[in-house]
Amino acid sequence: MVRFFLLLAALLIAAPATAQSLQAQYEAFLEGTIWPEAKLAGVSRANFDKAMGAKRLNTDIPGLVAPGSKEPPREMRQAEFSAPAKYFNERNLGYVTATGRSLARQHASTLAAVEKAYGVPGRIIVAIWGRESGFGKVKIPHDAFQVLGTKAFMSTRPDLFRRELINALVIVQLGRASASEMRSSWAGALGQPQFMPSSYLQYAVDFDRNGHPDIWNSVPDTLGSIGAYLQQSGWVQGRDWGFEVTVPSSVSCALEGPDRGKRISDWEKLGIKRVSGKPFPANEARSDGFLMMPAGRNGPAFIVTPNFYVLKEYNESDLYALFVGHAGDRIQWGDSRFSAAWGNTDTMLRSDIADMQRAMEKMGYDVGGADGLPGYKTRRSIGDWQAKNGRSPTCFPSNDLIRVIR
Repeated sequence: MVRFFLLLAALLIAAPATAQSLQAQYEAFLEGTIWPEAKLAGVSRANFDKAMGAKRLNTDIPGLVAPGSKEPPREMRQAEFSAPAKYFNERNLGYVTATGRSLARQHASTLAAVEKAYGVPGRIIVAIWGRESGFGKVKIPHDAFQVLGTKAFMSTRPDLFRRELINALVIVQLGRASASEMRSSWAGALGQPQFMPSSYLQYAVDFDRNGHPDIWNSVPDTLGSIGAYLQQSGWVQGRDWGFEVTVPSSVSCALEGPDRGKRISDWEKLGIKRVSGKPFPANEARSDGFLMMPAGRNGPAFIVTPNFYVLKEYNESDLYALFVGHAGDRIQWGDSRFSAAWGNTDTMLRSDIADMQRAMEKMGYDVGGADGLPGYKTRRSIGDWQAKNGRSPTCFPSNDLIRVIR
């Protein structure tokens, strides 16, 4: 399949007829599949034509595959799935922290109102705002309809992007934004909070009460919409997101995951301690917590609360949720960096990790699917395999492990 896609890419460049054929397939897909669904959703033909424009594919979008393929692309360019050390570079964290602290003071009254309405701390909302769009300052480069149309036609999750394309058309039909205002990331996310169209329709709020939710231009609507999203995703008011901890070698890194929780006081009994030396807050100690080691033994470790997994509802990456929680803490309480360093990890192709995952599935391990991403199920399965095969568990993939396992 990889060879097929590389051949397809070469043909698109070298043979205009092939590119024209793919474009013709795309136009037929829009007319035969997308337009009937949009019509059923109440979208007018005029709005459909205005939104879809010239109906051109954008084959420069990363992560595309041959139409109909379910194979992951060889590489993953999305930052949330890069090496942990790279993701947490101090330049990014420092900017979000310093700018976020200033903007938290500037918008203190709005943030207080949002926290009162939704129960989500202002520091968390500001950190998401900063991570998603640089507090509304980052240029959003793409036409949302071109992105969503292309990904509905040639991504590994076409059904998801087909639904999102219909929802984007509904937004225009409802008059919430014009087709030209619908700018997005290469993943199809909209506005300052980077909502997918379905999230806009479900969570966006008119917090400034001017008649419509405007996540493109209104700071109150942006902050309120993030708060509404997290509240409706299950944010537990009064609980933190998590704590950096030390994990003794006697505690397996394979105990990680939201399905292997214990009372935080029970984690303490195993020898897990906060790096600050402080005890866990009393209300947290008697509640459930979860071991989270996003780089396995190659980086910091955490005991997280259910709120960490609410942050993952916003973005499924462990690194993203950790970035938001950590940046939020620094916005409110100062520039306290992680105690443990992020170790070096190998540069790996997503397709190679997927090959390793498929091999582990054949051995009976639950890796969470062969998607090429080292999520917690893959990490702890690696730890279990390493222990079973006489290796010191690291709970993180490497090129050596990939060669041995697959």
